[in-house]
Amino acid sequence: MTAEILAPYQTADLAFTRGSPYGTVAEATYAGALSFMRRRYTKDVAGADVAVVGIPYDLAVSNRPGARFGPRAIRAASAQLAWGRPWGWNFDPFERLHVVDYGDCTFDPGNPLTVPLQIEAAIACLLDAGVTPLCLGGDHFTTFPVLRAHAAHRGPLSLIHFDAHSDTWREDGQRIDHGTMFYHAARLGLVNPARSVQIGMRAVNEEAHGYTVLDADWVREHGFDAVIARLRDVVGTRQVYVSFDIDFLDPAAAPGTGTPVIGGFTTQEARRLVRGLAGLDIVGMDMMEVAPAYDVSEITALAAASLAVDLLCAHASRFPTRAQPTSRDQPAHQEEI
Repeated sequence: MTAEILAPYQTADLAFTRGSPYGTVAEATYAGALSFMRRRYTKDVAGADVAVVGIPYDLAVSNRPGARFGPRAIRAASAQLAWGRPWGWNFDPFERLHVVDYGDCTFDPGNPLTVPLQIEAAIACLLDAGVTPLCLGGDHFTTFPVLRAHAAHRGPLSLIHFDAHSDTWREDGQRIDHGTMFYHAARLGLVNPARSVQIGMRAVNEEAHGYTVLDADWVREHGFDAVIARLRDVVGTRQVYVSFDIDFLDPAAAPGTGTPVIGGFTTQEARRLVRGLAGLDIVGMDMMEVAPAYDVSEITALAAASLAVDLLCAHASRFPTRAQPTSRDQPAHQEEI
């Protein structure tokens, strides 16, 4: 009798108890260990295709702090998405990819000059293991050390950048600043700006530094199909890193961010654009600038989690289905999820 009572609990907390790394299994959305999409928490990436990595850092912001809590909020919001196949896609990415939640990068915020090096080293370890990182921020500066790791491993990448800000403001030094890192990424050859696209800008920067910039007015005037066609033409078959700042969305859809800008996009418009990335050679991706202290009813965190899953699907679109969950992963009952 005791064994029968305990049986349902042997498959609870799939972030720890998951048997097969593949497939999607329903678990109560309001309970359990809150890994990203209920994937297994582990530092062992042997055999993994993708590792979700939190970067809880926000000391580079120019307005409101709080993005250090972003990775935790995105993971929590993702729990309500983990019961089935993502809407809008005709496949389950977790039947194509072995995805783990690697936890968060560790660094010493009291020694800020070492933080970029520590983030770069953590991502380099994953790349050396043949694992694609999906990073959850954190302020957007953290994409810079991530790109340094990628460039050291692969050479200059194409960049697809969704944002309200270009983050390419010129400066003479190399500030730890979330408004300058893509200027330095181009200057240092981490990305090839001639093969990179920035989308959704709603702040004035007279210098493009070689990037193709499709600002918010261009997107509205030409339409989403034109954006997708243009970015695919610019990027072509090159290896690409996709970086998404949640303030690409309008503050009505994503109030929980440090530097909100009016005139942005809806979540569905953003999803349409991200779905247009399917088939590209995506080698890294991130979701940045979620600051849950300013959120309302978790709508920003939910948008970020949903779009992060869409990024994962765009990456998975190039891979075949591999496996289904094992019987050990099947819960005893799924009436309520």
